[in-house]
Amino acid sequence: MSEDLTDFLRGWEYDPEQTMRIIQAGDGRKVLQVRLPLGVEQYELDGRPDGVRPRGYETALDELEHKLEQYRYDSGSAEAFRIAHDDAVRLQNEGVLFYYRYLMLFQMSDFDRVARDTDHNLRLCRLLEQHCDNEEDRNAVLQFRPYIIRMNAMSRAMMSLNDELQQVAEHILNSAIEEIEALPELEAPAFQFERIRSLNYLRSATKQLSQVSPSPVAKLERELKEAVAEEDYERAAELRDRIREISE
Repeated sequence: MSEDLTDFLRGWEYDPEQTMRIIQAGDGRKVLQVRLPLGVEQYELDGRPDGVRPRGYETALDELEHKLEQYRYDSGSAEAFRIAHDDAVRLQNEGVLFYYRYLMLFQMSDFDRVARDTDHNLRLCRLLEQHCDNEEDRNAVLQFRPYIIRMNAMSRAMMSLNDELQQVAEHILNSAIEEIEALPELEAPAFQFERIRSLNYLRSATKQLSQVSPSPVAKLERELKEAVAEEDYERAAELRDRIREISE
């Protein structure tokens, strides 16, 4: 097989308005591809974005969390468990990979996977906060925690809105605001910027959400789903007729 990518790139010309696609790989799995001006990137949709399994684990975070639990089991406490510099760097690099992927998945409205990937990076933050003594290693990741919390909350809120759960979405956003406000101060360049920006973004989203009331059609569609699930087909037919009348 030729290593020259010319034909491949000509077959998918760069368009700044349409840079991402999900394709089926040779083994049947789906992968995310991103077209760049001078090439292409490919991300696994599940597991680590680069498809690597560090030392047999799905992620480096899983590996270190396993070591933590083994230490807790052997010692009776995990308090003295410490993350070395090399492992902190591995975690930081892995967090960046997850960041790149969830940023693109958010643009594609794949909120379920965004929530999963931001959960990974929040776990990573907690591990470093509790078990890394080197302030520079720790803050290299923790300075971005306000942003990670924001993206996690927005993805979960959007999932709730898709299910017509507006109050749940509002609660998610308000809880994220409280969590960011309660974060301890950090001597890191990006922390204050990310905290202020994330709080402003979440407050704006909460305000917009509180001013939105579900449309009559959305309410009827939710009732229709419930009627079909309960096999109440007579009611389902009535609801379809009402939806059709309103839409027309």
